[in-house]
Amino acid sequence: METKATEVPISDADHLKKNGNEIHVFHICTNATVPEVESKNATVEQQTLTPTKVYGRRWLMLLIFVLVSMMNAFQWIQFSIITSLLIKYYGVDSQTVNWTSLVYMVVYVPLIFPGAWVMDKMGLRVTLLIGSFGTAAGAWIKVFSVAPDRFYVALIGQTIAAISQVFILSVPPNIAATWFGSNQVSSACSIGVFGNQLGVALGFLLPPVLVKDGTVEEIGAGLSLMFYIVAGICTVLLIAVIVGFQAKPPMPPSVARYSNSTESTNYSQSIKRILLNRDYVVLLVTYGINVGVFYAMSTLLNQTVLLHFPGQEESAGQIGLTIVVCGMAGSVLGGIILDRTHKFKETTLAVYGLAVVGMVAYTFSFNVELIAVTFVTAGAVGFFMTGYLPVGFEFAAELTYPEPEGTSSGLLNASAQIFGVVFTILGGWLLADYGDLVCNGTLTLALLIGAIVTVFIRPKLRRQKAVNSFQ
Repeated sequence: METKATEVPISDADHLKKNGNEIHVFHICTNATVPEVESKNATVEQQTLTPTKVYGRRWLMLLIFVLVSMMNAFQWIQFSIITSLLIKYYGVDSQTVNWTSLVYMVVYVPLIFPGAWVMDKMGLRVTLLIGSFGTAAGAWIKVFSVAPDRFYVALIGQTIAAISQVFILSVPPNIAATWFGSNQVSSACSIGVFGNQLGVALGFLLPPVLVKDGTVEEIGAGLSLMFYIVAGICTVLLIAVIVGFQAKPPMPPSVARYSNSTESTNYSQSIKRILLNRDYVVLLVTYGINVGVFYAMSTLLNQTVLLHFPGQEESAGQIGLTIVVCGMAGSVLGGIILDRTHKFKETTLAVYGLAVVGMVAYTFSFNVELIAVTFVTAGAVGFFMTGYLPVGFEFAAELTYPEPEGTSSGLLNASAQIFGVVFTILGGWLLADYGDLVCNGTLTLALLIGAIVTVFIRPKLRRQKAVNSFQ
């Protein structure tokens, strides 16, 4: 039976404030002839007073998730940014070290559907418990990898952390829709993505600071310090998830969320409907290209910088930090713009196009041989390329509503991992054999193709249509 919610005044006010929480009350009219998202009709049978409520504790839930996501993302890049030191310590080549990053992308693809199923059927709490437990377990395993002949132990720990990301990457749009009202959902999603970006930023910054070049023993001591710090923080966050994270609020935060929660979802049918959505499939490809280029660029950053600035491991980390910090600013700004304008396609196109321009500047900046110029162009790339992440998530949620956000965002991440593996392997080969200009030029061309294809996405904003029909 279809339902339709219309807001009614209470004490001549559209909403009440109680204990710092916003409460909206809606009449749910069943069997009434009303405009529906899917153009279905019904007639009035009864009226039931159904409230929606935005809880203050939503910010605590978001904070816990952001910190868990941060520590998982930190582990993704913590090895790649000190590639030269790991080659010296473990006696492996650069392509082998690249697999500490690639494993995050490779394991995600076959596990995306089980991960999305857990999110859909067991909820946010169970999903984040699995993710935070695996993140901590992987970190502790790496503590035991501090010996020149134990690179395989480090890779085992990295693989477990990589598996855990399956239960973390797709959470931002889901936690935003579950806990936040329609006027904050895009901003909340942006903040959720911010956690991943913050982790990558710290992953660029701290390893070169903690692990200094020197003798094998000195490098090992630095690795041990880094591993123990990460494992300790991950353990504290696991406890925080167990004690403080809740699956969902007692009442839904918005009419769109109420409508979505009343519909039972057949998981396989939901995936089929999503993959038959032409506009979503186009977004799936363009999102994968954009984020895949970012993954490859990040993984190869240490090697690229050291080609032009030998011995500048810390500078390579700082350039990576610049990329991600600028990206965090872009993400937050993108979320605010979406919440205020709901111009999803226009925002996506603008961000994508400017990312291409930034990537062109970054590619040729190394020819100048001034590291300050590389910092500036890398920041421009980060602002737009990394800032695209939450925009893509929210656009996907709009195109596929009322399908579960975890499923649509999970498929986006799977696409990003596939493109990331391809671009990283291809980029590593081009960098070694033809140099950074050909490598980065190829990545720029891929980004340009993604921007052009984005033009063909039709902005069918189903979630916005659902919200508007209830007002």
